[in-house]
Amino acid sequence: MSATLKTRSGYDGVVLASPVTVPYQRFSTRPAHWWIGQALRGLSKSAGLSHKEIDGFCLSSFTVGPDSAIGLAQHMGMSLRWIDTIPLGGASGIAAVRRAARAVQAGDARVVACIGADTNHVDTFRQTTANFARFAQDAVLSYGSGGANASFALIARNYMNQFGVTREDLGRIAVAQRDNALRNPNALMKKPLILEQYMKAHPISDPIHLFDCVMPCAGAEGLLVMREETAKMLGLPFARLLSSIERHNAVSDDVQLRGGWVADIDELYAIAGIRPSDLDVVQTYDDYPVICMMQFEDLGFCKKGEGAEFVRAHDLRIDGDFPHNTSGGQLSCGQAGGGGGYLGLNEALRQVTDTAGPTQVPGARLALASGFGMMNYDRGLSSGALILAGD
Repeated sequence: MSATLKTRSGYDGVVLASPVTVPYQRFSTRPAHWWIGQALRGLSKSAGLSHKEIDGFCLSSFTVGPDSAIGLAQHMGMSLRWIDTIPLGGASGIAAVRRAARAVQAGDARVVACIGADTNHVDTFRQTTANFARFAQDAVLSYGSGGANASFALIARNYMNQFGVTREDLGRIAVAQRDNALRNPNALMKKPLILEQYMKAHPISDPIHLFDCVMPCAGAEGLLVMREETAKMLGLPFARLLSSIERHNAVSDDVQLRGGWVADIDELYAIAGIRPSDLDVVQTYDDYPVICMMQFEDLGFCKKGEGAEFVRAHDLRIDGDFPHNTSGGQLSCGQAGGGGGYLGLNEALRQVTDTAGPTQVPGARLALASGFGMMNYDRGLSSGALILAGD
């Protein structure tokens, strides 16, 4: 095979439509099945379709229990031509859209519902910690596992030491996102956050402090993937999928300084026919501010090691010169388990279709959304990104 053979192509004719958010709750006694069902109901209502007319289904959920996508499809009375389950954590939304888009292109499905959802009852956190430890037997066995906060603390400390990044630099990201969240009626964090508060917050696992951490919650996100002619027939605002990338186990550092985006980022922009500077809004996966800063570099907005300087030089708020995580992101909206990988994706879709309401960036027509899932100390296990365009 030729070394120049393209491994990916564009998504001509494939669009995303009907972003749905089931409003988040800090705790819920309802099972994940209920949240997934509410998302499906919202997608059906927004598209003017019976859920039985949706013939593709892609699910991402941590707390759905032994039920899989096929079990849920049975419970919800769906007869499907195509089905998938994406267990990639924060990369699930990007991966789900990529797979659904190819299914629509191939004619395997006409309309695919992509849903990420989870519940959060009082014991969920302990279960999540236990699940993380089990995952760590494979991913971080040689290092030991202290849970997500301790693991990302190691990554953050190394990154800060390597590139002279301060907590103030990371705090600017969290503070800007909180400012954005105050405009988002679905965000759980409703109080303003200033840099002084961020700096004084108590440590969780140094250098990770309180406002560096996402709040687990219950909630759901969903969207539909279909052909452009289908969206027009249904009268739906839609965004064209210009390009996407996905990479697993991509790079190896002594301690992670990069994500898998670096392996394919040039291709992402080349296929879309744009440059990073052409984007109107950027939605990065934000389980911790350090990962956002890492993505500013890896997604081509500045060079490696220049993330802190980039943050100091730009206003990341909705009305700023670099609108970033305009919903408030997971840091201020909450992290609804498998829905976390869909939060930025849905916000990007709303932005380019001019349906974001109070978080709308005027004139936004090009958006990037990224995902970052699972983790190891020396490499990003799963990552992805896509570019959407509105009319």
